[in-house]
Amino acid sequence: MYVNVAVLTETRAHERRVALVPSVVQKLVKLGARLHMQPGAGAAIHLDDAAFENVAFIADRTALVKDADVVLAVQPPALEVVNAMKEGAILVSFIYAHNEPALVKRLLDKKITCFAMERVPRITRAQSMDALSSQSALAGYYAVQLGSTHLARVVPKITSAAGSIGPAHVLVMGLGVAGLEAIATAHRLGAVVEGYDVRPETREQALSLGATFVDTGIDARGKGGYARELSAEEKTRVADVLTKHIESADLIITTAAIPGKASPKLISHAQVAGMKAGSVIVDLSAEGGGNCEDTRPGETTRIGNVTIVAPLNVPSLLGEDASELYAKNQYNLLALIMKNNVIEIDWSDEVLAKTVLTHAGENKAEASDAAAKPVAAAKKPPAKAEPVTPA
Repeated sequence: MYVNVAVLTETRAHERRVALVPSVVQKLVKLGARLHMQPGAGAAIHLDDAAFENVAFIADRTALVKDADVVLAVQPPALEVVNAMKEGAILVSFIYAHNEPALVKRLLDKKITCFAMERVPRITRAQSMDALSSQSALAGYYAVQLGSTHLARVVPKITSAAGSIGPAHVLVMGLGVAGLEAIATAHRLGAVVEGYDVRPETREQALSLGATFVDTGIDARGKGGYARELSAEEKTRVADVLTKHIESADLIITTAAIPGKASPKLISHAQVAGMKAGSVIVDLSAEGGGNCEDTRPGETTRIGNVTIVAPLNVPSLLGEDASELYAKNQYNLLALIMKNNVIEIDWSDEVLAKTVLTHAGENKAEASDAAAKPVAAAKKPPAKAEPVTPA
């Protein structure tokens, strides 16, 4: 017995990652996987096909997936890929269902069991599978590097015979995984760093990484570790406190996002206009429209004397390391369902119950409450393990 596992070549714009890397191949084989992938799947990160031992290559993606028990990808696959999958197969990838209604419908029609990587719960046991965190950490690091290349000044303090220059002042807004990594990176480079978040419990994390914390007096803790949306009055109070910090910063990195909703606006037109000449904003939330009112997703723009950098799919810009971490995240998830060369899904496992998006023609996500929907879904499947006999 074995489990047919197919790995897709990514075709979406700005995507360089691949869902399988050579270091993970043998681990999957030990789980009982027979691996297949498209030629050139790793070409964007300079991974030749020859680097993948014990992997069969199939050029046509329809042929690749038609007999697959498990299909692995980074981005949501095309509809024709799902059409070609056999009924009841398993898909593991990022999905972001609120952006992909047609794809979700097709998954339901084909009775595909889909584990959406963005739904992995942020609990201790699931940390090794948390692709959002692994990819966000890389984005936070890269944001500082990207911002520094647009600054017309140095980040650390440098002393020469002619005098001293620096250090730059860096403000990080939004202290999730990406924001905290941005703080750590900027601090290592010698910047004076400030951190801001509407969740006051992030203060200690910011301080531990060498930043000072900007306290606005607003507590906006939400569900699932994310911030809730601020009221109009709260936004005004926050803006009053933040403006002076925004105006004194050389580099601002914004990372605030609310799953399934537009990115909250943290920096207004007026605040941008008040920033000092030569300052830079790196908006890591461009995918959701951006945290700055002047952000143009996917573009680098100049607003007066301020540069706003709004890259898309930042982890993909570090495609080699991003692929390595993502492939390991997926492997650790697959290790929960691949046992003794067959697939066994134990729906009493909190990680699986909360990560699943679709199963047996049923949408396991409740649109009303993003945090509650995996909990509700966990009650519906049978508690005992469900064996699936692969080809």
